[in-house]
Amino acid sequence: MNKEQISIFDIFKIGVGPSSSHTLGPWRAAQKFVRKLERDKVLAETEGIKILLYGSLAKTGKGHGTDIAILLGLSGGDPVTFDVGQIQPTVDRIKRDCQLFLTGTHAINFNYEDDLLFLMTESLPYHPNAVTLQAFFKDGTARSETYYSIGGGFVVEENQPVDDTLEVDLPFPIQNAKDLLVWCMRTGLKVSEIVLENEHAWRSEEDTNKGVLNIFYTIRDCIYRGCHTTGVLPGGLNVERRAAKLNKKLLSGRTYTDFETWMQAIREGGTGFQYTLDWVSCFALAVNEENASFGRVVTAPTNGAAGVIPAVLQYYLTFCNGFGEEKIIQFIATASEIGSIFKKGSTISAAMGGCQAEIGVSSAMAAAALTECLGGSQRQVLMAAEIAMEHHLGLTCDPIGGLVQVPCIERNTMGAIKAITASQLALQSNPEKAKVSLDGVVHTMWETALDMNVKYKETSDGGLATNIPLSLPEC
Repeated sequence: MNKEQISIFDIFKIGVGPSSSHTLGPWRAAQKFVRKLERDKVLAETEGIKILLYGSLAKTGKGHGTDIAILLGLSGGDPVTFDVGQIQPTVDRIKRDCQLFLTGTHAINFNYEDDLLFLMTESLPYHPNAVTLQAFFKDGTARSETYYSIGGGFVVEENQPVDDTLEVDLPFPIQNAKDLLVWCMRTGLKVSEIVLENEHAWRSEEDTNKGVLNIFYTIRDCIYRGCHTTGVLPGGLNVERRAAKLNKKLLSGRTYTDFETWMQAIREGGTGFQYTLDWVSCFALAVNEENASFGRVVTAPTNGAAGVIPAVLQYYLTFCNGFGEEKIIQFIATASEIGSIFKKGSTISAAMGGCQAEIGVSSAMAAAALTECLGGSQRQVLMAAEIAMEHHLGLTCDPIGGLVQVPCIERNTMGAIKAITASQLALQSNPEKAKVSLDGVVHTMWETALDMNVKYKETSDGGLATNIPLSLPEC
């Protein structure tokens, strides 16, 4: 088990879709590479770059925008701030002009077809998501670095120690659910309170709260934007965006002017089961349609599963009278700790563990967060996370056409609904009588990941990806 110190802001990262492991991670790797060239004062001597993609990055890289992300990272763009409206024009210009501006300043010749290689039959042993970046210098020498995108936007450089720049003396060190529960029982603190105490070892309470609320504002804007954008998703599957039409239908003519009045208009429709269920699905669809369109999203803990937690959070804010900054911070803090436990004890990479590592983990995170915000005990919080993951075990990752669209978008709606159900079950149950622990399900998930056939791990070599003709509509 990795002994990692993981912050809220490691689990929840602002970036660009459609994939944290195939888009955000490679983007960050490219940034690391050119920063190293700058640091070593060889950027100006660079006259050529080659990009080698291996394993899952090669097989589904085009559908996930891996090539686009790396080119933008090498060009000096940052996924948090880059204008998403300029993504395609920037890449088109690089391809057309056969020229790449490293860090946005140093021009080199670059031929997309010759210098960016998808090595479909080659994989590297450490992790399926591997990219090697090569720089060629004017004096005839070269440099090569290999990076692994291990899920959720986390990046590891080959033969380099894990980045320890954030290592601090945490008041409550946690490696698994047992550790978390021990601290909760000793102190009487909620899960979110334990998390926030740890966060204060890195930064002030004010900075933590400000950062968490910024995560929420990004989620909020993504939901709202997705619920008001029509059209067809890019990539060739011709999948029609559904969230905007569903939003309009459910509102039945009620008017609004901004996010707050939109929520009020939604509430005016009542709290009937079918109505609420439709809105949860709408929120999840909205986020993942934005994700599929290279929109700005938040890893939760990944991009492919970015709609589950926002949908459940929005459900809580809209239908459970939970709107308020304190509750938002509580929800996100609790969710982050569950995601951290899964990353430490298993994986949040679909290329390693299938979709159970993405939708399953996000559902567990959302279930735990909702349970605490609804007044559940610490044990009920962990129970809710366990229930949600238990019923995602074995879920495969088989994206049609290598795109984060089918079945990925609808799976977010399923993960959100399962999270709410898991929370309700935990709140109505006695955790002392539970037969399965959260640590037990984390371990089981990892064993399942190891046993899963590689073709079901984000390669598009099996499952729906090979059984559904690309010409068929989604539904």
